[in-house]
Amino acid sequence: MATPRCADERPSTAPLRIAVIASARYPIRQPFAGGLEAHTWQLAHRLGARGHRVHVYAGADSDPGLDVRVLRALPALSRAAQQDVSMPAEYFLAEHHAYLSLMLSLAAGHDYDVVHNNSLHYLPIAMASSLTAPLLTTLHTPPTPWLESALGIEPGTCAHFAAVSQHTADEWRGSVPVSTVIRNGVDLDRWRPGPGGGPPVWSGRVVPEKGPEEAIRAARLAGTGLRLAGPCPDPTYFRERVRPLLGDGVDYVGHLDHAALADLVGSATVAVVSPCWDEPYGLVVAEALACGTPVAGFARGALPELLDDATGALAAPGDVPGLAGAIRTASGLDRAAARRRAEVTCSVEAMVDGYERLYRELVRGD
Repeated sequence: MATPRCADERPSTAPLRIAVIASARYPIRQPFAGGLEAHTWQLAHRLGARGHRVHVYAGADSDPGLDVRVLRALPALSRAAQQDVSMPAEYFLAEHHAYLSLMLSLAAGHDYDVVHNNSLHYLPIAMASSLTAPLLTTLHTPPTPWLESALGIEPGTCAHFAAVSQHTADEWRGSVPVSTVIRNGVDLDRWRPGPGGGPPVWSGRVVPEKGPEEAIRAARLAGTGLRLAGPCPDPTYFRERVRPLLGDGVDYVGHLDHAALADLVGSATVAVVSPCWDEPYGLVVAEALACGTPVAGFARGALPELLDDATGALAAPGDVPGLAGAIRTASGLDRAAARRRAEVTCSVEAMVDGYERLYRELVRGD
């Protein structure tokens, strides 16, 4: 096992050598598979622009503008192995070996000052004590069995944590001390205020836990129509549950890149955010506020801490009629106030400042 190096004598203003562990399943490029990929892309780009040396360990086909080290693909399995009744899902096996190979490589020796685990996989946490550099894990989700159980495997003094919201930090409090909250940020130069006035918009992954069906039903009750945008990772769900609800002012406009999505969100009177689970953060809220678009949503997860009465209206979780009322209320809110809220609470510069400060604390051993 390597001896942890939790302190360094490098000047406090020197560029840092940073390894960012990203998703092995989805590429880090536009159009993004989800908020986690968008967050990783922005963080890596901004850190590089500040002069730090950043290597991103990610899936194939990621943005060539990033210094990406592609995570190792799963070797071809024999037919006999594939026919074994205990064969796990292929994606699980692929991710396990990709992260295992990475962590073994990092443990064998790299000159990084800090390793930032921005994935949702258990192996970086489980193997943190094998590294010579401190490992920072950003908690993007509530506790999961895999992540929580990994905390008890050879816990090292160089394993550290940050959370994307106070809600998420509180959720993890019983398992790991999370003293740092760094909210995900959006690029305020890319997500510019729009004119509003158009139909409400719903954006995100079109999956049950994001609540597209609830958003459609609420918009119909409110009589406003709705435009939905985002990837459809489960085609069967979209075909059987979402597509039948479209029409008569409710439209699915596809999976858009950042520029097109920012134009769409900025043109909407209201952004509808309808999670059916406790959102750890809610990047779509930050994006909407940056575009000057007030938010109507369910009061779940981190949403109540991202919004105030001047920038959003919230309904009880799962209350579709209440969400319809929130859409009507939010449509009358001041768009300038929404933009100011984004500038104060969720800019990408504030996010990168927070991580840069935390990296230096870890390097010094504070």
